[in-house]
Amino acid sequence: MSTAEETGQVSGPSGALQKTPPQPIPVEERPLWLTLAYIASGLLMFLTQGLGMNIVSANIYQLQGTFSATIAEVAALSAAYMAPYASLSLALFKIRVQYGLRPFAELSIAAFVLASCLNLFVTDFHSALVVRFVSGMAAAPLSSLGFLYILEAFPVQRKLTIGLSIALTGTLLAAPVARIISPGLMDLNGYQALYTMELGLALLALPLIYILPLTAPPRVKVIERTDVFTYLLLAGGLGCFAVFFTLGRFYWWFETEWLGLLLATSIVLLTLFVMIELRRSNPLLDLRWIFSWPNLHLAAVLILFRAVTAEQSSTMVGFLQQMGIQNDQMGVLFGLILLASMAGGAVCAVLMVNQRPGTAHVIALALIATGAFLDSQSTNLSRPEQFYLSQSLIAFGAALFLPPVMARGFGAALQKGPPYLVNFIAIFLFTQISGSVIATGLLGSFVTIREKFHSSVLVENILLTDPDVVARVAQLSGGYAKTIIDKVLLNAEGLALLSQQVSREAYVLAYNDTFLLIGIASLLALAGLLLHLSFDRLRAFFAERAAADAATNHNQV
Repeated sequence: MSTAEETGQVSGPSGALQKTPPQPIPVEERPLWLTLAYIASGLLMFLTQGLGMNIVSANIYQLQGTFSATIAEVAALSAAYMAPYASLSLALFKIRVQYGLRPFAELSIAAFVLASCLNLFVTDFHSALVVRFVSGMAAAPLSSLGFLYILEAFPVQRKLTIGLSIALTGTLLAAPVARIISPGLMDLNGYQALYTMELGLALLALPLIYILPLTAPPRVKVIERTDVFTYLLLAGGLGCFAVFFTLGRFYWWFETEWLGLLLATSIVLLTLFVMIELRRSNPLLDLRWIFSWPNLHLAAVLILFRAVTAEQSSTMVGFLQQMGIQNDQMGVLFGLILLASMAGGAVCAVLMVNQRPGTAHVIALALIATGAFLDSQSTNLSRPEQFYLSQSLIAFGAALFLPPVMARGFGAALQKGPPYLVNFIAIFLFTQISGSVIATGLLGSFVTIREKFHSSVLVENILLTDPDVVARVAQLSGGYAKTIIDKVLLNAEGLALLSQQVSREAYVLAYNDTFLLIGIASLLALAGLLLHLSFDRLRAFFAERAAADAATNHNQV
């Protein structure tokens, strides 16, 4: 974003590009300590915003007791956070351009500090729901500030290579950190300790806005009255969309009437948004450019990325929790994931500086596929130690994958002009936020469906006329023989314990199917990428050969 603002082109009210006076280029480079300070500030912004987004999902079972709520109700806290967050960054981009970067930064961090303070006054589930909605609104600017601070640390030629790699690696750090610090905080003071930590990070970020100023581009009037109405349509549509996919697997898609109403409302609002925007001369989003073939291809790649990396953020964690493993037993695993993510970001920066984005994509998909196939061999004896290698490979691959795609998208948007950055941001946010919600919801539903299938198959083979089954029931009920005298009740207890084991085995098979599905999807993506790279190489080869033949013919003439 900061790169675009330094091109010297801005959009007027009509959307046309206008040249602005060139900004003076500083002669002296920043000292190393100041560069590191900007990078650290950006990472702090990402961590502050990311912890607020991941802290509920990382403690969904622990928060049940805090609020005396069901799992579905606790999941609604995440839905309340994502509903405004999914679209607000689009509006904030234009607000920042029109009213200035510094007021935008100051008001953003102040709003987040205020929202963090509200968490300290939460007393029940309903108040927590309202505060999470406010927190989602307040957190939306922080991701933008994180990008801006990290890109500010680098010269123009390094912003889309090293700068972008560090920034996107920063977006991956909050999820493992949330899992690592949650057990200690929950033991300290439960929900209050979690959000006291969030408030502390917000207060650390607050003075940085004043100590480390960002380069401010010229202000330009870009907001029109119609933008407010169309944004409300977009925000309502994406908000309902996010809530639908977040809660669909908990309440089940076709069994709750209000889920259908949410989806229908989302479709109506987004349809109205598209109809109005297509008729505007200076739309909030250029939908014709967004739905062009290159951007649809880019969106498909980004959605695929969110789908395969959801293996780590939801599927693997869900498997371990099904096996009775809690956050305090997964600390080392997420520590390795954190280190692998940082290592992957460093390697990606090197590959991008050397102009090898294709190599980064090939390595990333190969590592993610390998990790998913390793996970698909899990058993009911698998514990976090068995996931150290596979999850490190996936984390390394995830950090390698995203920066080259983002750099390509930024480059395409910049060629069209700075006004198109908001359109690229729309693509990125929809695929990363909505794509993550969709992938998590659909993969969770796939696990549920496969568990029912495997459970029915396993139950079909359990007959009380089978001597092995009778012996197993007797073995399981033997531990209660001294306390339960009635043989009928004792046998019923043995059958209940056997049913629990069957259910656990069905879940193991269902999660293995999900890991296998993600591995196959990664392999198919890798095959498609190799074909695409081969086609590009052949096209470049024939173009060079045709140019050489033309030059030879010209010399002969």
